[in-house]
Amino acid sequence: MKALTWQGKRSVSIEEVPDPQIQEPTDAIVRITSTAICGSDLHLYEVLTPFMDKGDIIGHEPMGIVEEVGSAVAHIKPGDRVVIPFNVSCGHCFMCRQGLQSQCETTQVREYNTGAQFLGYSRLYGSVSGGQAEYMRVPHADYGPIKVPHTGEDERYLYLSDVVPTAWQAVHYAAPPEGGSLAVLGLGPIGQMSARIGRHLGYRVIAVDPVAERRAMAERHGIETLDSSEGVVEQLKDLTGGRGPDSVVDAVGMEGHGSHVAGAAQKAVGLLPSPVGRQAMEVAGVDRLSALYTAIDAVRRGGTISISGVYGGMKDPLPMLTMFDKQIQLRMGQCNVRSWTDTLLPLVDDPSDPLGVLDLKTHTAPLDAAPEMYEKFQKKQDGCIKVVLKP
Repeated sequence: MKALTWQGKRSVSIEEVPDPQIQEPTDAIVRITSTAICGSDLHLYEVLTPFMDKGDIIGHEPMGIVEEVGSAVAHIKPGDRVVIPFNVSCGHCFMCRQGLQSQCETTQVREYNTGAQFLGYSRLYGSVSGGQAEYMRVPHADYGPIKVPHTGEDERYLYLSDVVPTAWQAVHYAAPPEGGSLAVLGLGPIGQMSARIGRHLGYRVIAVDPVAERRAMAERHGIETLDSSEGVVEQLKDLTGGRGPDSVVDAVGMEGHGSHVAGAAQKAVGLLPSPVGRQAMEVAGVDRLSALYTAIDAVRRGGTISISGVYGGMKDPLPMLTMFDKQIQLRMGQCNVRSWTDTLLPLVDDPSDPLGVLDLKTHTAPLDAAPEMYEKFQKKQDGCIKVVLKP
């Protein structure tokens, strides 16, 4: 089969690889009909290269048709249409029972002291083959896959794999008061959906991004926007009675613009040989923290910051005096996808499309075009916000 494989820093290619096979009774084989490129995939493309191996199949936002199931899989069968959550979780361990599927004790990657395995996401998360391919093996298919109707375009359901539950959790963690204000930093796919969910839940949402096309997409959904290159902290305070927003979602993460020293450090580590680079990131890695600093400065005293953008540094400097003095609450973490399925499936299935899932994709391309789409997405060219690949 064809699959998108990681070959090196800023280098991915389509290769012929062996077809996946059932390996465990809890596996399923799914023929992929749509698979999206996530902003987190760009971290593999640029920053997390020391944890990647040449030939890794990447991608963690797939859906498709079940072709085969293992003997222990009962809730789906061949022919079913399913969305595959990006985290691999068993559904029955202590963490899964707490609704923390991203911390699943069955699939935790203890070699790196990280949480549950993820599809297509480096040694840090288990080196599980991902979904930017014609077929994929789905581990723990006795729990993870989300069965969806056969009607409607894939994009109505595809984002249940990551984007919609991640954004829902981000807003839930931000916990604005009833009728309160929510600032969303970054208008990539997660930021777009966080802003729409915040508005759907009745909050005043102010979204921030330097890219005009991204602000325009948010404005189509009734979101107030600000250009992040123009004194955004002061603008946010001016718009919220001088106090700052009640809550802030950081949907940017480790590669935020403006942190030039940290950016240079990330590039240097990425050029080291993999074993040395891994060790450097594990003990001394730093992130570009401009978005998080903005969130800390902008949120009102006693407010909450929800971090959904991925961070990976182990030596990040934080303004603890400011955070303590302002009594800031922080919530963060990878999304626990299956915790939100029952809440979100009716919303994406609603013909009125209350979350605007049918207005997120900006580019559709065949799997063969994935390498050029990665480059376009990273460089924010051609209004690229969300790419869906069709194997």
